[in-house]
Amino acid sequence: MCAAKVVDETAPQNEYERRITLRRAEATSHMQKFRNVGFVRLALIAVELVLIWLAFNGLSPWFLAIPAAIFFVLGNVQARISESRRRCERAVVFYEQGLARLDDRWIGTGSSGSRFSDGTHAYAEDLDLFGNGSLFELLSTARTYVGEETLAHWLLAPAEIEVVRARQEAIVELRPKLDLREDLVLLGEGVPSGQTAQGLARWGAEQPWSIPPYARPLAIGFAVLAILTLVLWFFGISGIYFVLALVIGQTFAFSFRNQVAHVISGVDGPGRNLSLLSQMLGRLECEQFSSPHLVELRRALDVDGLSPSSQIARLNRLIELLDSRRNMIFAPFAALLLWPLQCAISIERWRQHSGPAVERWLAALGEFEALNSFASYSYEHPEDPFPELVKNRTVFDGKGLGHPLIPADRNVRSDLVLSDEPSVLIVSGSNMSGKSTLLRTVGINTVLALAGGPVRAHSLLISPLQVGASIRIQDSLQAGASRFYAEITRLRQIVELTKGPVPVIFLLDEILHGTNSHDRQIGAEGVVRGLLERGAIGLITTHDLALARIAEELSPRGANVHFEDHLENGQMKFDYQLREGVVKRSNALELMRSIGLEV
Repeated sequence: MCAAKVVDETAPQNEYERRITLRRAEATSHMQKFRNVGFVRLALIAVELVLIWLAFNGLSPWFLAIPAAIFFVLGNVQARISESRRRCERAVVFYEQGLARLDDRWIGTGSSGSRFSDGTHAYAEDLDLFGNGSLFELLSTARTYVGEETLAHWLLAPAEIEVVRARQEAIVELRPKLDLREDLVLLGEGVPSGQTAQGLARWGAEQPWSIPPYARPLAIGFAVLAILTLVLWFFGISGIYFVLALVIGQTFAFSFRNQVAHVISGVDGPGRNLSLLSQMLGRLECEQFSSPHLVELRRALDVDGLSPSSQIARLNRLIELLDSRRNMIFAPFAALLLWPLQCAISIERWRQHSGPAVERWLAALGEFEALNSFASYSYEHPEDPFPELVKNRTVFDGKGLGHPLIPADRNVRSDLVLSDEPSVLIVSGSNMSGKSTLLRTVGINTVLALAGGPVRAHSLLISPLQVGASIRIQDSLQAGASRFYAEITRLRQIVELTKGPVPVIFLLDEILHGTNSHDRQIGAEGVVRGLLERGAIGLITTHDLALARIAEELSPRGANVHFEDHLENGQMKFDYQLREGVVKRSNALELMRSIGLEV
C-alpha cells in the first residue's frame, strides 16, 4: 500500500478511464471469490449436519469442531474479500469524480466549503470561492476537516513569495502520485472526518494532570491484591480479606475521582473516531519526498523518532480499553482492577508525552491535504502553468487568461497587463458582454497564484497582491443597509487594505452605480486616485461612459478597454474579446426590445 508509482501526467482522462476499467474488473473478481467462498461455507454447513447425525450414532463429537473452525476462518476470509471489493468500488467512484471534473460535470459532487463563506471578506463571495460550483468544490479532495480548513485559509489570504514557491515545488512532486491520492481517499471507510481533530488538538495542548509517582504502583498493587484475595476466597480462605482489599482499593481510587472524571470527560469527545487520522498519517509516513517543503512536513510528524500514526493508534486503543468498563460482563472485573483509574493514568501519560505534538501533526496533515488538492487539480489540468513570481515591482501580466470555473468550450481567453503604466483599466461595454467575468477571472487567478497553485492562463507574471473586490454587493434588509451603503463600506475596506504591506489589486464592478451620474463621476475619480496613490492597481467596469474620462485624466496610469456586441437576427451576440478604447454603443434598448418590451 505504501508503494506509489509515477503515472503519465499528459493524459489524465485516459489514466482515469484505464483505472476505472481495472478497478471494476478487480471488484468483479472479488465478488466471484466471495461467492466461491460462500459456496464452500454452505458445503461445510452440510458436512456439519451430517457429522451431527453421525455423532448421534457413535461418532466422536470432536469431529464437529473441524468444519466449524474452517467455517469461521472462511468467514474472516469473506470479510476481507468484501472489504477489498468495496475499496475497488470506492476507487471507481473516485476516478469517476475525476472524469466529471475533466468533463465539467463536477458541480454538486464535492465539498462546497460553504461553512467558510464570509460576506464581510474582501473577495470571497465576489470570486465564488465557496459554495455550490465554487473554486473550493473544484479543488478540494481533502478527507479531514483540518485539510479543508487549510485549503480555505490558503484561498482567503495570499502567501509570501517564498512560501508560494515552496508550495509549487511540493505540488509538482505530488502531481504524478495518483496511487497516493487513491490510497488516501480509500482509507477509513465509513469513518467520519468532522471536527474531532480540532478538539483533539485543544485537548492535547491542555495542562496534563500531574500524576503522583505512587499512583500507578499502588493502583496495580491494590488490583493484584483484590484478585489474589478473590482467588483465595474460592479456595476456602475467609472472604473478609477480599472485602477488605476491595474497600481499600476503591477508597484509593475514590481519592482520584475528580482527576479521573476530568480525564474521561476530556478525551470522550476529541478522542473518538481517531482511526482515519491514524491511517492517513500512517500512509504519509510510508512516502518518501524530495522537495524541501514536503521533507519538512514529513519531519514534523515524528516525536522522539516515533511515528504519529502508531502513537494515535495507541491512544485509540487506550480509549477502547476505557470504554470496555461499560461491558456488562467485564464491569465487575473493571471494578476489581480499578480500571478507570488505570486507563486515566495511561491516557494522561500519553498526553504528557505526545499531546503537545498533536497540533503540529494536524497542521502537517492539513498542509499535505491542501497540497494534494492542488496537485490533483494540476494533474487534471496539465495545460495550466504555475505563475512566475516577482518581488521588485507591482505587476499583473497575464496572457491567455481564462476563468477556471467556466467550461473550456465557453472560456474565451484575454490578455491583460496592470503595472505602472497602466495601473488601472476602465472597462466599458454593454450588458452581459463579459465585464464582470473579466474581473472575476483576474481575481480568481490571483487567488490561485498566491495560494501556490497553477493558473488558468497561457502565462502569468505576478507580484504579491492583496485582492479587494466589489462585484457581488447586495443590500441587507436585516442590517437596514442599502446597496449603495454596502458598496461604499466595501470600498472603505479596500482602501484600508492599501495600508498593509502587500499592494492591492482592486476589482470594482459598476462603481457607485447607486447614485447620480455627477456624484458618481466625482466619487469614482476620487476613489481611484486615492487607490493609485497608495500603490494599488486594478480594474473598474462601467456602463456610464462619462467614467471613461477618468482614464484620460489619469493617463498614462489609466487606460480604457471595452467589450463589443452586435445584433443578429434579433439576438444579441457577444465575442467576449477585450479591445482597447471606449465602447461606442449600448445594447440596453436592443435587449429590452428583444424580449418584447415596447421601447
